[in-house]
Amino acid sequence: MIGKDIRIERIMNRNTGRSVIVPMDHGFTLGQIEGLLDMTKVISDVSEGGANAIVLHKGMVKRGHRRKGRDIGLIVHLSGSTSLNPDPNDKVIVCSVEEAISLGADAVSIHINLGAPEESKMLESAGKIVKDCNRWGMPLLVMIYPRGKGIDPNSPQSVGHCVRVAEELGADLIKTNYTGDPVSFGKITKACSVPVFIAGGEKSGDLETLKIINDSVNAGGAGVCVGRNAFQRDDPRAFVRALCQVVHEGIEPEKALGKKR
Repeated sequence: MIGKDIRIERIMNRNTGRSVIVPMDHGFTLGQIEGLLDMTKVISDVSEGGANAIVLHKGMVKRGHRRKGRDIGLIVHLSGSTSLNPDPNDKVIVCSVEEAISLGADAVSIHINLGAPEESKMLESAGKIVKDCNRWGMPLLVMIYPRGKGIDPNSPQSVGHCVRVAEELGADLIKTNYTGDPVSFGKITKACSVPVFIAGGEKSGDLETLKIINDSVNAGGAGVCVGRNAFQRDDPRAFVRALCQVVHEGIEPEKALGKKR
């Protein structure tokens, strides 16, 4: 597993064992989304803000990764679907592990929606990706969510089920929803042997977002995998800097934002 170990060091902070990851794969699903219109600039912003890694689809790697400035880990996303599809939760594989290696990826990621009509297909594809990742020594981030009719996407039972499925599949890193409170989320992270990150979800206020992330880290979370709540800020660089202070330095959210209690 030495290859995985070396690559994971490029996307995880060695001192804290945590990571701030900024997914930027939203354009595939949503189109020309605000915040991702100038990829070169936004990649530079989150990099200089201190983010540990970004998530891109293969065609976007050339739009700014590692051209200049501070280096940042690269995670190539292998799954895709669009909002034009009647079922946008139906994720299919659009890139291979081998392609990601040729692009210089430090890790790859896949998306699974438990409870969706096409769950079985996504799980089957995940099994094949895990096999390729183990063969090539490539870390795998599994983004897995409870999504389906009648499913509460934040219930501890559903989120815990997602985390367990990802771990049993062979994930090296897991991204899922936050349960809403540190006690229930702490039980989930304690029962899992690999790092668990929370998703950022829909854009919310600066302080509200940082407080949620702070609670998750204090509950044993490995950090955050936050997209719109980072790149759609008025000043993405400053917000990511505050985010990194919370995750890696243990600074309280109010202080990280420069606000008085």
